[in-house]
Amino acid sequence: MNDLINPYDSGNFQTIENNQKIKIDELVRNAQKVLKKRLVEAQIEAFDASIKLISSRTRFNGERLWFECPLCEKRAGMLFKDAYQNLTGCRKCLKLMYKSQRYKGMIEMC
Repeated sequence: MNDLINPYDSGNFQTIENNQKIKIDELVRNAQKVLKKRLVEAQIEAFDASIKLISSRTRFNGERLWFECPLCEKRAGMLFKDAYQNLTGCRKCLKLMYKSQRYKGMIEMC
């Protein structure tokens, strides 16, 4: 009667604790870290200009990617290409304004 199960013997059953595991969330998180690192190390070609990426720490130990403005070398979330001067830069360097700023206080004639 060796076929009986002893209550203190786990027998041939495999348990979760005895096996290796991988979680999809950890895999994606690690892949994102590697991707961000490679993006920061690389230079992006856009608007016929070479643009660097930089990163900053977020409040909860995350990381945020930014463009580095080719003109002032400060971080920017958005870059623009000036149609007249063929320059690529941030809003401040190119002295760009929103419509609402441009016409503020002016009375438009119909």
